[in-house]
Amino acid sequence: MPTLTQSTSREEQMLLAQLDRARMPTHIAIIMDGNGRWAKERGLSVHHGHQAGRQAVKRIIKACLQLGIPYLTVYAFSTENWKRPASEVDFLMKLLEQAIEEELAELQRAGVRVRVIGRFDKKLPEALVRKVQHVIEQTKHNRKLTFTVALNYGGRAEIIDAVRRLAFEAAAGRLDPRSITEENFHEFLYTNGTPDPDLVIRTGGEMRLSNFLLWQLAYAEFISTPIYWPDFDKRALIQAILEYQRRERRFGGRHGDYESDS
Repeated sequence: MPTLTQSTSREEQMLLAQLDRARMPTHIAIIMDGNGRWAKERGLSVHHGHQAGRQAVKRIIKACLQLGIPYLTVYAFSTENWKRPASEVDFLMKLLEQAIEEELAELQRAGVRVRVIGRFDKKLPEALVRKVQHVIEQTKHNRKLTFTVALNYGGRAEIIDAVRRLAFEAAAGRLDPRSITEENFHEFLYTNGTPDPDLVIRTGGEMRLSNFLLWQLAYAEFISTPIYWPDFDKRALIQAILEYQRRERRFGGRHGDYESDS
């Protein structure tokens, strides 16, 4: 199995030469889609697809470290994924536990900080919650890459939870509702302390956000690739970044002269 510090290939070096290092995204978010279809096309079970998807996560963490991307967020399990067959959900929970246990030492060596966002409620297995809390604690001082895992996560649920916290603070007299701004609202989101993504990539060819980081992705560049998640690699990531760099981020403004009325 490749480590997080292996060197790049000649083909990757050619792609790297095309990158504008002054315009690299600070934060990349990924909707990891296509594990099931990848497995089905190969006559394999969905479990094999998720296992292959785990290896893709490791490849992309390594790629972000090599590219100097300081923030990476992946959509691992949504609040809607509980609707999947119980056998698949159980497998995913155990796979997450296994990944944390087996990869912690390598993440530490590579300087990766792990964050987990989502609802830590009774639906999540206690053993998984304990391992999540352990990896968060063990990696909290690492600074090369902040790797955020969205687990039992939903964008609407996150906003509702933030509003509830705001309401409690206001009811307790600790917050004046008139003082609420976009900036201090962000402090009540799961992602507080992490910059909003610049680039969101969805693998598997779909063109929707699927309730992922609805607040944070307001001005992110969205790129959909037909590549299934288990096949997504450093070359595909660089190609997505190159597409991102070809775009002009306007943040609601106009092209060119912002003062022009034409």
